[in-house]
Amino acid sequence: MRVMEIKEFGAPEMLVSATRPDPAAPAAGSGEVLIRVLAAGINRPDVLQRKGHYPVPAGASDIPGLEVAGEIIGGDLAHTDNTLGLKVGDKVCALVQGGGYADLCTAPIAQCLPYPKGFTDLEAAALPETFYTVWSNVFMRGELSEGETLLVQGGSSGIGVTAILIAKALGHKVFVTAGSDEKCAACLQLGADLAINYKTQDFVEEIKKVTDGKGVNVILDMVTGTYVQRELECLADDGRIVIIAIMGGSKAEVNTGQILRRRLTITGSTLRPRPVSFKKQITHQLYERIWPLLNAGKLKPVIYKTFSLEEAADAHRLMESSEHVGKIVLTVN
Repeated sequence: MRVMEIKEFGAPEMLVSATRPDPAAPAAGSGEVLIRVLAAGINRPDVLQRKGHYPVPAGASDIPGLEVAGEIIGGDLAHTDNTLGLKVGDKVCALVQGGGYADLCTAPIAQCLPYPKGFTDLEAAALPETFYTVWSNVFMRGELSEGETLLVQGGSSGIGVTAILIAKALGHKVFVTAGSDEKCAACLQLGADLAINYKTQDFVEEIKKVTDGKGVNVILDMVTGTYVQRELECLADDGRIVIIAIMGGSKAEVNTGQILRRRLTITGSTLRPRPVSFKKQITHQLYERIWPLLNAGKLKPVIYKTFSLEEAADAHRLMESSEHVGKIVLTVN
């Protein structure tokens, strides 16, 4: 099978085309299925892995790629985790620990979801990583509840766009930051209630204005660093900051007295190392709460650009440029 592998850690050109033996369907382990990959999503953790900053979990493929869409061609379909009744020939999108940049990929059946009605391979491949991440962090960990507001740092990223779409579809007010007026305009077009250009505006002041000084209930933070204390200042009482990346640095100085007085929470998570049992919970919640919206055409991923499998290095260059609004996806077969 064709794969794109990391020749050595470094620049995008370190992603090189190669061939590896085809795994036979029995190669899928207990509770796993083998998928003929038709499209695969590009995500920032792929870039970090290519640079040597995101170690591959034990037992996972060294081939990058955390989400795929394609056809089930075999595997352990009799497993008790197959609660959605998936079968050979079904088209699914799947969250995987690695191996997505390839013709064939194994995936836990508990992390597979059927294509939403009318979705293309590319649209299905744009779902798993950002939808699992947003759901588990904003709604499960951050506990965004009815009537509450959300601030997304980096609203034009794949994660940011998904957060806007899901939170708005569920009736929440959503505020975002982005790095240009053009990106802010794109976020507003997607449904954000306020888009703040962090290069020319103070997001703390803007959030206080739009909330009449009350602040927001949940903040999805991909920056951290100096942002954390400023985020505390624009949180409502009992508010929650959920950290999912540390692009602004891993250290932050915060006013802990403010956390005590106003019962604030700073939390965070990474999805890749979590066990299948946890991701199975996300699968079921997405299927129950979000898949009906996708099936009804009320929610759709935003795809910025597509590349062929062999153009994965170019896709990584685009990801690193941060010029995109939405998802970057590879066509595989």
